[in-house]
Amino acid sequence: MGRLTTHVLNTVTGRPGAGMAVELFAIDGDNRRLLKSISTNEDGRCDGPLLEGSELAEGTYELVFKAGDYFRGTGEAPGDGVIFLDEVPIRFGVPDAGEHYHVPLLVTPFSYSTYRGS
Repeated sequence: MGRLTTHVLNTVTGRPGAGMAVELFAIDGDNRRLLKSISTNEDGRCDGPLLEGSELAEGTYELVFKAGDYFRGTGEAPGDGVIFLDEVPIRFGVPDAGEHYHVPLLVTPFSYSTYRGS
């Protein structure tokens, strides 16, 4: 059974990105359709898969992480509160809906990294 999961790591502190808002979109050509809005838990993860089973279809998706709001809330934003990376969009493909796709975000106010995890 396929599923989509994510988590956030605040690489400024080396701690989970707890309380970060995340939106999940399905992408179809020029159209974006909001599928889910969540907030990460204390471990920087979602309480369950974002999509699983028949909810996960082959296609293109986008996760949008609200990094600016998160860093302003933690007090780690630069002095004036303006964040270089206000939102971090990660667009990715799901070629096989039967697999597990884990899309983590490692983030600071100035940089981010991602990969296909397991």
